[in-house]
Amino acid sequence: MQNSDQALPVKDRRPDALGDLKIIPDEIICSILEHLTPRDVGRLACVSSVMYIFCNEEPLWMSLCLKKASGVLQYKGSWKKTALHLEDPPIEYDESCTRLLHFDGFYSPFLYRRYYRCHTVLDGFSFDSQLVKRKKIVTREEFDRECAEEPILLSGLADTWPARNTWTIDQLLTRYGDTAFRISQRSVRSISMKFKDYVAYMNVQHDEDPLYIFDYKFGENAQGLLEDYRVPDLFQEDLFNVLDGDMRPSYRWVIIGPQRSGASWHVDPALTSAWNTLLCGRKRWALYPPGRVPLGVTVHVNEDDGDVNIETPSSLEWWLDFYPLLADDDKPIECTQLPGETIVVPSGWWHCILNLETTIAVTQNFVDSKNFEFVCLDFAPGYRHKGVCRAGLLALEEESLEGGGKNTSAGDHDMSYPDLTRKEKRVRVNRCGEIQNHEEDTNGVSKNYNSSKQDFSYDINFLAKFLDEDRDHYNFPWSSGNCTGKREMREWLYKLWVGKPEMRELIWKGACLALNAGKWLELLEEICNFHKLPTLTAEEKLPVGNGSNPVYLMADCVVKIFVEGGFESSIYGLGTELEFYSLLAKVNSPLKNYIPDVLASGILYVENGSYTIVPWDGKGVLDVIGKCNLTLLNCKQEEFPFGIWSKKQFEYRSAWMSVSKLSTSDGCNRIWPYIITKRCKGKMFAQLRDALSGEDVLNLASFLGEQLRNLHLLPCPPFNESSLSDKLKTEPPFNNGFVEDVVDTSSVPAEWEIFIRTLARKKKNLVNRLTAWGHPIPKALIDKVDEYIPDDFVKLLDIYQDENGLNKVCKPCSWIHSDIMDDNVYMEPCCASSRSNGNAADTGPMVNGSINGYDEFGEAKSWHCSHIIDFSNLSIGKCFLLNSICVSYSAYSVQNSVHQGLKQKDQKDSGN
Repeated sequence: MQNSDQALPVKDRRPDALGDLKIIPDEIICSILEHLTPRDVGRLACVSSVMYIFCNEEPLWMSLCLKKASGVLQYKGSWKKTALHLEDPPIEYDESCTRLLHFDGFYSPFLYRRYYRCHTVLDGFSFDSQLVKRKKIVTREEFDRECAEEPILLSGLADTWPARNTWTIDQLLTRYGDTAFRISQRSVRSISMKFKDYVAYMNVQHDEDPLYIFDYKFGENAQGLLEDYRVPDLFQEDLFNVLDGDMRPSYRWVIIGPQRSGASWHVDPALTSAWNTLLCGRKRWALYPPGRVPLGVTVHVNEDDGDVNIETPSSLEWWLDFYPLLADDDKPIECTQLPGETIVVPSGWWHCILNLETTIAVTQNFVDSKNFEFVCLDFAPGYRHKGVCRAGLLALEEESLEGGGKNTSAGDHDMSYPDLTRKEKRVRVNRCGEIQNHEEDTNGVSKNYNSSKQDFSYDINFLAKFLDEDRDHYNFPWSSGNCTGKREMREWLYKLWVGKPEMRELIWKGACLALNAGKWLELLEEICNFHKLPTLTAEEKLPVGNGSNPVYLMADCVVKIFVEGGFESSIYGLGTELEFYSLLAKVNSPLKNYIPDVLASGILYVENGSYTIVPWDGKGVLDVIGKCNLTLLNCKQEEFPFGIWSKKQFEYRSAWMSVSKLSTSDGCNRIWPYIITKRCKGKMFAQLRDALSGEDVLNLASFLGEQLRNLHLLPCPPFNESSLSDKLKTEPPFNNGFVEDVVDTSSVPAEWEIFIRTLARKKKNLVNRLTAWGHPIPKALIDKVDEYIPDDFVKLLDIYQDENGLNKVCKPCSWIHSDIMDDNVYMEPCCASSRSNGNAADTGPMVNGSINGYDEFGEAKSWHCSHIIDFSNLSIGKCFLLNSICVSYSAYSVQNSVHQGLKQKDQKDSGN
C-alpha cells in the first residue's frame, strides 16, 4: 500500500467522459443543457460521469424549473425535486434522485465559481467607496435645490409608518402566510408563491441568484400592507395619478429577498424616478449616472422597433467578478442602505442592488415636473434617443459620432426609418475597461467604434436632438419595452392637459417630444383658417383620447386628421366614411339621427414649401391624389373611387405588410386627409361606465343592438366584378420571399373572393400584428388566438347553389362598424322620470340639468345613448366573419362593460 506522498495523481476524466464535446467550454455546455427538457437532462446524466455532474447542478435545475413553472409554485427542498414534481414522475424515480454519486478527477473553474457564489456569505460586504449623500428629512425646497439630480439617502421619512415595526418576516408570516405574492420575473410565465412557502424556500436555498418577492399587485392581494406606509411628502407629486386602474403602468412594489438576491444593473422604466424605503435588513447599492454603461453590461438597441434590452450579470456575480477590475476612478457611487432609510434614484441613473441579508422594502416609481420631459422623450417613437438616454453616445452610428452628436435623420441616408434593414447594436464594456460600440451590419459583421471621447449630457434639449425628425407617433412601431401602450400614453397626456391647466407649458413640451404635437397643431391651424373656424382655445390644442389618429375637440365641431397606416390607408379610411355618410342621406336610414353631421372634408398637403387645402367629398380623384400612383378602381366621376370596395382591395394588398412598410410604401408622407363633424353633446360611455345604473346599461345594450341592426340593413354599394384588379387573381410573394399558400376559391362568388383571400393573408401574420398593437390586447389572448381562427374560411360562407346552378352565400354582405369602442359611444343625461316612459334612448336630455349627470337637487339622472361616432374603420362582409379574424378588443371592452352592468343588476335583484 502506497503512502499519501507517493499516491498516483488522479486522472482527468473530462476528455474520456465528454468525447468530442471536450473542446466545448463548460460554460457553453451548461448553457446548452438549459435548452433541454428535464426528461432529456435526466437521460443525458446517464451518459458519462462528467455529464452526470453537469446534469445534476442545482442552477441548471432552477433554470429548467422556472421555464416550465407558472402560477403558484411550491419549492420542494431542491430545484431538481421541484422540477421533477412538475413532471409528475413515478414515485420510485422521485425517491431515487436523492442519492447523488461522487466522482474524482474532474475540476471545472466555471462550476466552482458558480458553487462559490451559491454559498458565499455577505456579512462583511458592506464597504463603501464613493458614498451616496446622506441627509435627515429635508424640505421640498431643499430637496429640489440640492438633491433632485443625484442619488441621496434620506432618513426619518418612515419613522411614523406602522411598517417600520410590523414589516418583519415573522409578523408578515402570521398575517399573510397563505397570501400568494409575485416572484421576481425570471420566467416567461408569471410565478407566485404563498408567503409561507417562500419563507421556507429562503431558509434552505443556496442559489447564486435567489428568487425574491417583487410584487406590483401587493395592494390588491394584501391590502393591509398599503395601510402600513404612506408616500413621503417629498414624492406626493406623481403625474401618473390621473390614470386609473389598468391604464396606469406598474409603479409600486413590495420587495422581500434573502442574502445574495437583488436587482441586476438597470435603468428604471420610461426614465421615471424612484424612491425605495428599507424596513428590514441591509442593501448594497451601486449607481452610475445616465449614459455610463457599467462594466460587464451589454445594451442591445433594436433599430427596427426602438426596443432597448439589457444583458447583465446577476447582482452578486457583478460584485464578485467585475467590481474588483474597476480602477478607483471608474467605481460607481455606492452605499449600504440601513433599515428606515429611503434612497432616491433620479431619472436615467443606472443602479444595481445586492441584499446583504434578508430584506423587506417598499418602492415606488413616479413622474413629477422634474422628470416629466424625460419620460415623454422615452415614449417618443424611434430608437436613437432611447439608446442615447441609457448608453450615451455609444449607442450612435459612426456618422453621428463624427458629427458631434448630430441628429442623423432618415433623409441623410436616402431612406426613411421604417425602411432600414433590421439591425441590432450591442454596446458593451469589456473586462479590460475598454468601451466599445458593436454594430452588426446586414452581413452580421461587427464594427467597433471608440466613442469614449464624446461628451454626453443628460439634458433634455441635448437628448431631444436625437429624436427622429420624421417621427410619427401614430404610425411608428411602438417599443415593446415601454411600460405602457401608446394609446394609454396619449390618454395620459390629454388627461394632464385638461386636469392640470397650471402645468400646460410643461405638458406641451412633453407632448411635442412624445407626440410631435407641434406638427399636428400646425396642420390643425391651417384647417381652421381655411374653413374659418373659431380661434383655438388653450384647451383645444392637444389631440384628445387614445385613438389612432389626431382628433381635436372644439367648441362646436370635431377635427380629425387621418394619418394611421400612412397616406394610402388614410385616403381609403376617409373615402369609405364619406361614401357611408352619402348612403345614409340617400336611403334616409334612421341611423343618421345618431351619427354626427359632416361639416367639411378635404385634403391638406405641402406644395412648394407651403400648405394647400383642397375640399373633397370623396367623389372623383383629385390631382394631388392622382400623383401618388395609387391602385385605383375604374369608377365614374360621381362614384367613390376610394370607397368600401376599393378599401377591401387595399386591405388585401396590404395584409402581409408590416406597419412600417404600410405607412411608407406610397411615398406620399406630406398629404393628410381630414374631416370636420359636428361635436356630440354629453359624455363618452368610457367616462360613465362605472356610474351607470343597471337600467341605463340595459337601455344602452338595446340601443346598440337597434342601431347596429340599422347599420347592417343598409344597402351595400354595387359590386363590379370587372373592377377586381388582376393582382387579386395572382398570388404575389410575401415580404419574406415565400409564396402565399394557394387558397381554393373556385366555389366562392366573386364578391366574396376578396374577403376569403384577405382573411387567409391576415391569418399568417395575425400574432405579430396583435403584438404590435400594444398593451390593450392581453398576451394570454394573443397566445390562444390561432385556436379560434378556422382553417378554411370558405366554410363560414354557407355556400349553396341557386336554381340556375350559381353559387350563392346565404346572407348578403352588410356594413360593419368594426370599432365600437367605449369612447365611440356618446350618452346624454335625461330626466329620471323618463325611465318609465319607454326606451330611454328615445327620451330627450334634461334641458336645465347640469352636464355632469345630476339635477339641481344633487340626485343622479338617467343617461341615454345619443350618438355613435368614428366610422373610418368601416368594413363590409358577414358580421361574424371579419370579427373572427380581427379579434376586436375594443368590442370586447364595450361588451364586457355591458355584461358587468347586467351582472350587477342581477345581483341587486336577487338580493346578493
